[in-house]
Amino acid sequence: MSNRRSGRNVIGPQSALTDFLATHNISAQQIRSDFEERRAAANAANAQAPDASADSAAADTTGGAAEEEEEAEAGPSTTTLSLRQNETKAEEKKRKAKEKRAIEKIKASKAFKRRTRHAGSDDDLDEIARALFDERSAPAPGQIANCDICEKRFTVTPYSRPGPNGGLLCTSCSKNAENEDDLPKKKKPRKSAGGVGRRRNIQSSMMDGTYHRGAKNLMRLCIETLAQNVHLADSLGELPTHVEDKIARLFSKRRLLKPTTLALFVRPSTEILSIYTAAYLSTDDLIGVFQTCSKLKELKVRDAIQFKDEVMDYIMTRNTQLEKLSLHGANLITSESWSKFLTNKGTELRTLQVYATDKGFNDDVVALLSDSCPNLMRLKIDGNQELSSDGVKKIGLNKNLKHLSLRLEQKITPKTLVHLVRDLGDNLETLSLRQVPEANDELLTMIKSKCTKLKKLRIKDSEAMTDEGFVDLFAEWANEPLHIVDFESCRHMDAMKPRDNSENVGLCGEGFKAIMAHSMKNIRSLNVSSCRHITKAAFEAAFAEDTVYKELRDIDLSLCEEVDDFVVGCIFRSCPALEKLIVWGCMKVTSEHNVPRGVLLIGVPNAMGVEIAG
Repeated sequence: MSNRRSGRNVIGPQSALTDFLATHNISAQQIRSDFEERRAAANAANAQAPDASADSAAADTTGGAAEEEEEAEAGPSTTTLSLRQNETKAEEKKRKAKEKRAIEKIKASKAFKRRTRHAGSDDDLDEIARALFDERSAPAPGQIANCDICEKRFTVTPYSRPGPNGGLLCTSCSKNAENEDDLPKKKKPRKSAGGVGRRRNIQSSMMDGTYHRGAKNLMRLCIETLAQNVHLADSLGELPTHVEDKIARLFSKRRLLKPTTLALFVRPSTEILSIYTAAYLSTDDLIGVFQTCSKLKELKVRDAIQFKDEVMDYIMTRNTQLEKLSLHGANLITSESWSKFLTNKGTELRTLQVYATDKGFNDDVVALLSDSCPNLMRLKIDGNQELSSDGVKKIGLNKNLKHLSLRLEQKITPKTLVHLVRDLGDNLETLSLRQVPEANDELLTMIKSKCTKLKKLRIKDSEAMTDEGFVDLFAEWANEPLHIVDFESCRHMDAMKPRDNSENVGLCGEGFKAIMAHSMKNIRSLNVSSCRHITKAAFEAAFAEDTVYKELRDIDLSLCEEVDDFVVGCIFRSCPALEKLIVWGCMKVTSEHNVPRGVLLIGVPNAMGVEIAG
C-alpha cells in the first residue's frame, strides 16, 4: 500500500508565500531577471574602475556561462498599469532606463543576432527587440493583472487580448473590443478543387435527363446563378411557366425551397405552382399559398408531409377552383377530408395524381370520383396501400378518363383489370399498370379489342403473360403506332431455373419483333429492361440494316443478357435520333465500340459506367 501511495505524487496546498508572489505578479523568471540586471550593473561599475581589471575578467567569465540564455532572461520586472500611473518622474525615468538596458541586452545576445541576421535596417532590429521585450514583460498565464481599459484585476490566460496601451484586456473588455472592431477579417483565398466532383455531377445530370453537351445556354447560367445567390433575390418577376418550373426543380434538388424562398414563386397572379420538395414547409406555409394565389388552377406538391386536413379545410373555404391536383406523401389527409374535398371542389378537377398514400385514399373515396368529378380526364394512383380490387372496378365508372396510371400495393385480380380496360378502353390514350404480377394474356386480348387510341402502353412486373400473347396483341392491331412502350420485368420467374423458359413466359424474341414492327414509325421510348428471354437474333432482326426508327430517342435494355457490342452498333445505325441507351447489366457490352456524337451510353460494365459521345 505504501509503495502505491508514494507513486501517486500527491501535491499539497500552496503556501502563503506562493499566493503572495502570484498576487503581486512576482515570478521566478522575474526574480532571476532582476538578479541578472543587478549583477550586470555591478560588472559594468567594476569595469570602469582602473584597478578592477581582474575583477572585470572574473565577471566576464561568470557572465559567459549564461550567454546562451541571455535573450530569454532579458526583460524588466512586470509593472501593472496602476503602478505606472502612480509613479513619480524619477521612478518613470528609472523604469525607462531599465527598459532601455534590457532591450540593449536583448540586441547584444547571440541568439538575437542569429534570428535577425537577415533583417534590414536598424529600425527593424529595434522593432524586433522591442516586440521581444514586450512579449517577455507581459504577465504569464495564471498571474493576476490589471485590465488595460477598465483597470479591473483578472487572471491572465494564454488567450488574453492585448490592449491599446501595451497591457492586457479582461474578458468583458475583450468581447467589447471584438464587437467594436471595424476591420473585417481577411478571408483566405479558396483553393481551387480542380475536377473533384465534376464527373459525379455529370452522371447525376445524365440520370436526371438534364445533361447538356457543350456550353450552357444563358437561361441555364442565370438559373444556376440565382440558386447560388438566392438570399439576394426579392422576386422572380414575370417569367414563363417553363422557366419557373426549371428554377423550382433546381431549388428542390439543392434543398433550397424553404418558407423564405417559397415567396419567390407565390404571387397573386400565379396559376400554376410546382413545389418539388415541401419537406421544409409547414402547414401554415401551405395554407399561405392559397391565401396569396387566388387564381391558382394547377398545384403539384411533392413530399407533402404537412399537407393535412387543415389545408383541405381551408381550400374549401376559398373560391379556388383547382383543375389539377398532384400530391405526393400526403398521408395525414383522412378519408373524410378527401370525400369533402371531392364533393365540394371536384367539379372543375381534370387531373388528380396521388402518390405514396396509405389509408386516406381508399375505395370509398375512389367511388366518389364518377359523380363528384365529371370532367376528370387524368387519374394516377401510385404507391397506394389501401385501394383494392373493389375500388379499381369503380374507377371504370369514369367514362371520360383518357389517361390512367395505377401502381397499387394490394394484389388486383386479373378479371378486375380486364373489366377496367373493357369499361374505359375506348377513350384511353395512356394506360399504365405497374406491379401486376397476375395479369395474363386475357388483359392483352381486351386491350387489342377495346383500345384503339393508345399512345402510351406500360405493363410492368407481369409473371403470367406469354410471348404468344404479345404477338397476338401487336399483330394487325387497329391502334396507331405507339409512342411509348414499356414492358419492364415481364419475364419468367423461377429462382431454381431462371434461364429455362420452355413455355415462353413473358416478353421473348417474337413478341419483341412484333412490337417493333407495329410501332416502327412513331415509337420514341422503348423499355424492355429485365426481359432476359429476348434473343440476340430478335435484336438483330428488329434493328436490321434496312430498318430505321426516325423518332426513337430513348432505349433501356438493362439486364437483357443477349445484348452485345454488335447489337449496340445495330441500334446506333438504325436510330439516327437516339439520345440515350441504357445497358446496365449487359455484361457482353464493352467499351470498344464508337459512340455516335450526341448519344449517351449508360451502364457500360467498366470503371466509368457512362460513355459520352466523342
